[in-house]
Amino acid sequence: MPDISKLVGLAVDAAGSTDMVSLIKQAHWIVKLTMALLTGMFLVGVYIIIYKTLYIRRASVESVMFNESFWRSRDIEQIYKHAQMLRNSPISQMFVAGYTELAKLNADERMKSDKEGNLENIERALRKAQTVETTRLESMTPFLATTGSAAPFIGLFGTVIGIMTAFQSISGKGNATLDTVGPHIAEALFATAIGLVAAVPAVMAYNYFVRRIRVLRSEMETFEQDYLNIIKRHFLH
Repeated sequence: MPDISKLVGLAVDAAGSTDMVSLIKQAHWIVKLTMALLTGMFLVGVYIIIYKTLYIRRASVESVMFNESFWRSRDIEQIYKHAQMLRNSPISQMFVAGYTELAKLNADERMKSDKEGNLENIERALRKAQTVETTRLESMTPFLATTGSAAPFIGLFGTVIGIMTAFQSISGKGNATLDTVGPHIAEALFATAIGLVAAVPAVMAYNYFVRRIRVLRSEMETFEQDYLNIIKRHFLH
């Protein structure tokens, strides 16, 4: 049986003599293209993770601030002014849409008698605002899902091409020592490594964002019902 320690030592020597830059330079052009694509997906994914984390955090904080103002204040004008300052909160934007629609209806003398129609108009305005805010919250997250599912397979594709190239090199040289095979196998596996590096944080971030967005959507639905009840009792009686 071969001495395992000697094989490990040879592998370490081969890896030490071949740095990452050399691996990329010596790789097949398809493997290079695969690595470039995965690197781009990783960088875009990092940008989206940072941006969405900050955005959703601001949306959550400002929603808490608006809820406190909404239930504490009895002056709807003050609530409206406060909501305009909290532009990152989906709930405050729903309130602005509902308030704007209510103001239009109150300004139209012909619409004041149609209470049911007025309530439906306000409800449609709230639903439209909720759809817009949900779209904003979910923007760019599909890219993370795509990266998480596709990046490992793209990396595996690069690995397969690299191993095929390694076998062709072996058949051309006529020997299969670790010194000749090691660099080719390393450059092939490097593509899979990049794919995993791009996929793992993307999947984790996507699941995190989905959960946070689900909470915000639930808050928007609850606020819609509360807001409609308040409008019905105090403004459309």
